[in-house]
Amino acid sequence: MGEELSVGFRFYPTEVELLTYYLRIQLGGGNATIHSLIPILDVFSVEPTQLPNLAGERCRGDAEQWIFFVPRQEREARGGRPSRTTGSGYWKATGSPGPVFSPDNRVIGVKKTMVFYTGKAPTGRKTKWKMNEYKAVETASVSTIPKVHNHFFKMKTFIK
Repeated sequence: MGEELSVGFRFYPTEVELLTYYLRIQLGGGNATIHSLIPILDVFSVEPTQLPNLAGERCRGDAEQWIFFVPRQEREARGGRPSRTTGSGYWKATGSPGPVFSPDNRVIGVKKTMVFYTGKAPTGRKTKWKMNEYKAVETASVSTIPKVHNHFFKMKTFIK
């Protein structure tokens, strides 16, 4: 990973690459190379302004986007709702989760968008921070409705 990068290089994977390559490797156990690109971080334990400094080596210094693997919270693993609060605010889901399609038009994941608000709900003040959460889905051979993969990690991208 220490090799020199070409001028203009930017680590900017597509949604399909995030789900079919990086998240699948992580769900299979991950490896040091993937973790140097996309670190594991409990994003709800840090403030959004800290994210650029915690990003992987290819995203560090990027002014627009950072990518992390996020472990599922214990309460979420037991079927509950995850806590999306930080010390200064909270992440609020916007809109409905939507499917992510492969080039051959199969559903390969689910994407949920959230916005960061400072203060406490419901009177928080909206900020410019946005997070996209990706979950892989199991490939369904018989069922027409794919099931969300019961995995330990989700992937989150952040945009300021």
